[in-house]
Amino acid sequence: MKELFTNVSRRDLINTVGRFGMVSTMLAATGMVGAITAPRLAAAAEDANNKRYTNEPKYKLRFGGAGYNAERLKYVHVGCLDFIRDLEERTNGAIRVEFIGENQICNELDCVKKTQQGIIDIFTSSTQNAAGGAPYYNALDFAYMFPSRASFYHFLYHPKSEVLFREPLRRLHKVQFLFTMYEARGLMMGLKYKDRPTITTLEELQGGKNRVTGSQPGRIAMDLMGLNPVPVAWEETLDGLKQGLIDGAETWMSAVAAFNMTPVVSQAVDLRFFCGAEHAAMNSDVFDKLEPEYQDAVMESAYFTQARIQGTHEAALVNLVGATNPPMPGTTFDQYGVRVATLSDEEIAKAERLCAPEFVPEPWEEWRERINEWSGGHDVYSEIHAIAREIDKKTLAQNVNPQRWWKA
Repeated sequence: MKELFTNVSRRDLINTVGRFGMVSTMLAATGMVGAITAPRLAAAAEDANNKRYTNEPKYKLRFGGAGYNAERLKYVHVGCLDFIRDLEERTNGAIRVEFIGENQICNELDCVKKTQQGIIDIFTSSTQNAAGGAPYYNALDFAYMFPSRASFYHFLYHPKSEVLFREPLRRLHKVQFLFTMYEARGLMMGLKYKDRPTITTLEELQGGKNRVTGSQPGRIAMDLMGLNPVPVAWEETLDGLKQGLIDGAETWMSAVAAFNMTPVVSQAVDLRFFCGAEHAAMNSDVFDKLEPEYQDAVMESAYFTQARIQGTHEAALVNLVGATNPPMPGTTFDQYGVRVATLSDEEIAKAERLCAPEFVPEPWEEWRERINEWSGGHDVYSEIHAIAREIDKKTLAQNVNPQRWWKA
């Protein structure tokens, strides 16, 4: 969190956290405007702490934040702190949430399992990493199912997101999906591409070794495009790129900035070939035990957070990460010389024809049948694919109309 607290010494920060707690300090810091100094931070943390501890909570929930902290949440707007702030205020302190990030209680791969086991109540991870303990998350990962970031948010708000996605997660895996950011995955190329021309074609990527996440559909897509997927844990990706063990890494741009990968990434190829969603979800048994008024509060806070994510993450991509061609001056990509390789519509269409289920159905049949069976008989890919195309491809993500999906 050193960038967020540039003007605060480590000693002062530890002192503030010791007095008022990590969550109150994080909530205070992320709500401040202007330079954060030690006296200002302490005063804001004290104020946040007093508000949070006015009443004795009826429920204390533990939120496993994987590797996130206040600084990283500036880049990847998952919405964790927005949700906590809103839920605690909305319930007048009856629900208090303790956020435990920086892999202290769970990491990207096991947060979902610890939530299912009841060790924590809420977690954050990518949906792909959560798929290891809850395979139905793979329903989001068919290649080129979402033509834009807006189309994904449109699906999340759609009433059919309940039957096609949220209900199966609850029924099969005890997971209540709350909110998420979305940023389609591309290839982040290592330093061997630093002196090469900016990538403009899929052919320039083929043949190299590229990190792939735990998503089985993601691997299928990369195989079909000739991108030679190599399974590498997120925690090992930085070293893999640094040492040249892999040519590139399949992930999204804000994650590169948030987790200090920019020094070893030279080109961010905007391939947009499948879902990149860092989300938050809750143990559904814990949710079901809440009184109706508190269940409503959780859902309203999730809705508020989801709507806020749309705008804040889009702004961060442009103004903080630098995910534009060229990156805006002063952004992280600008500072480290990361070039955004924007492929033409024709090149994206070429990649889509190589790997999307509607063009090459056979490699996807097993996963489609499995997910359809788990869903209760829906043609999940086809139905989500159709919903994602209900809005114009040029619609901006921040312009998608929020809807309370559970009330439709």
